[in-house]
Amino acid sequence: MLMDISSEMIHALLPVYLVTVLGTSALVVGVIEGIAEATASITKVFSGALSDRLGRRKQLAAIGYGLAAVTKPVFPLAPTVGWLVAARFIDRVGKGIRGAPRDALVADIAPPHLRGASFGLRQSLDTLGAFLGPLLAIGLMWWTQDAFQTVFWFAVVPAFLAFGLIVFAVKEPAHPPGHRSVRAPLSRRELARLGGAYWWVVAVGAVFTLARFSEAFLVLRAQEAGLALMWVPAVLVVMNLVYSVAAYPAGALSDRVGRIRLLVAGLVVLVAADLALAFVPGLWGVGVGVVLWGLHMAFTQGLLATLVADTAPADLRGTAFGFFNLVTGVALLAASVVAGLLWDQLGSSATFLAGAGFALVALVGLVALQGRLNSNRRITP
Repeated sequence: MLMDISSEMIHALLPVYLVTVLGTSALVVGVIEGIAEATASITKVFSGALSDRLGRRKQLAAIGYGLAAVTKPVFPLAPTVGWLVAARFIDRVGKGIRGAPRDALVADIAPPHLRGASFGLRQSLDTLGAFLGPLLAIGLMWWTQDAFQTVFWFAVVPAFLAFGLIVFAVKEPAHPPGHRSVRAPLSRRELARLGGAYWWVVAVGAVFTLARFSEAFLVLRAQEAGLALMWVPAVLVVMNLVYSVAAYPAGALSDRVGRIRLLVAGLVVLVAADLALAFVPGLWGVGVGVVLWGLHMAFTQGLLATLVADTAPADLRGTAFGFFNLVTGVALLAASVVAGLLWDQLGSSATFLAGAGFALVALVGLVALQGRLNSNRRITP
């Protein structure tokens, strides 16, 4: 939660800062965001595999949080776009190092019958930070009269608090009897143990991600609709408020009614969000689209992580989360670049219509995934 407060204080303002202060294009914003997230995803493969080999998760998570914290001061000090790209790159390396071990740690701690609720709670707390971050950015932009660098300095504080908590407050659980560390988690033999159901989850997650490009384009859509500069972070405030409130109930509900039903509902909501953002004029369209976007995130992101935990062997969960995040990160890079190109060449409506099209394609993948999960006795579909 604290790291998300820090990151989202910066992320809520960075697209507008790049476009209005440094004079970049929407395509550059898409490339920066895509590279940043893809970097995190690639790093997660190796950190997740290393956590399986070591049999420990907390140390790698602490390194990742620490690296993200020490890069935060670069944002207010950066004089050029190149410095900002480097800062985002290093910050996302930190995210990549901590991501897969942290998710595997959640799966190790959570009881199987409450796994959906556990990942939903984690997602709610993450998103609560993502809600509070832009809200603080709005207040600080008002207080400082649009002084971007001052707001970026304030974002440094919660980042270091997050690092302190992971080091001093989080305890790693003891290994169960019979647990073994995996000598070569990235070997062909070990990857084969992940199974067909897991790889179907990865494939469906990739198509999901193609439909869900960076939220930076929601910010740009609000600015295009005429939202005042000070209020632009409200886009992420509203989206993350809806996301935070709905993520835990969605995860808990999935433990009772099944993951796939809620994922289908999330896709339908995403299509509705894209259509609102593409066709409903003015700030009303932005408002409806942003609320629906947050609801779709609540119904999908925690559930996809839960499915990874459901389908992967316990001793390979770090590797499983790492590969899942690698594939979805590459998809996010592609989605963000395509979204930026469509925006620059054809306008914002084309960007959101393309997202709706990929969402419909993902529905086909869910049908196949449902069959796989029904035949896999290790999970409750």
